[in-house]
Amino acid sequence: MTTFGYLRVSTTEQADSGAGMLAQRDAILREAEVRGWGEVEFVEDGGFSGGSLDRPGIAGLLPRLGRGDTLAVAKLDRLSRSLVDAVGLLEQSAKRGWALVALDLNVDTSTPTGRLVAGVMSAVGSWERDVIRARTKDAMAAKKRAGGVRYGHRSTLPEKVQDEVERLVESGLSRGEVARRMTAAGVSTAQGSTTWYASTVGSVLRSRANDRLAGLIA
Repeated sequence: MTTFGYLRVSTTEQADSGAGMLAQRDAILREAEVRGWGEVEFVEDGGFSGGSLDRPGIAGLLPRLGRGDTLAVAKLDRLSRSLVDAVGLLEQSAKRGWALVALDLNVDTSTPTGRLVAGVMSAVGSWERDVIRARTKDAMAAKKRAGGVRYGHRSTLPEKVQDEVERLVESGLSRGEVARRMTAAGVSTAQGSTTWYASTVGSVLRSRANDRLAGLIA
């Protein structure tokens, strides 16, 4: 059982002492002393936005987390500024048996109270996803009524490849990590290359989303 401390600052936050790496590290170490966690292994993402999980530090850490491990952050927004991503991590934590501790929100999925807070966040995240889908569906339907709408090019990738890309992303891997896995496996992109990038994965996801939207308002 290992305790990991995750630290992140964006480029614009580098000079902000309140959000700096050192302040985050100190907060986690103080909590570790109170809880008796022992040695903490720190993972950093310096100069990366919290808008997505496509960061090398967190992308490399998530597959290492196993049952009984703890992932601690000083503030939940250090882990992610996206509620949907944060909820996804909470759900992943529950499925794989590791604890997520966010000191600022008193989120600790190893405790009943922490699980309650996580459940509320999960419900809000589900509501947010439903609202986004509904707004997108309404907007696309309006465009169709106004004279048609293009949904982009249909992907020429085999369905099983697209399914695998979606499965890996939904498992919690970043787009960059998915790209590395597809490249290592020698899978061809829609353009015939065997080198994948995070943007390649994004294109596959957008194509699947467009196909689903087209079906919704057809």
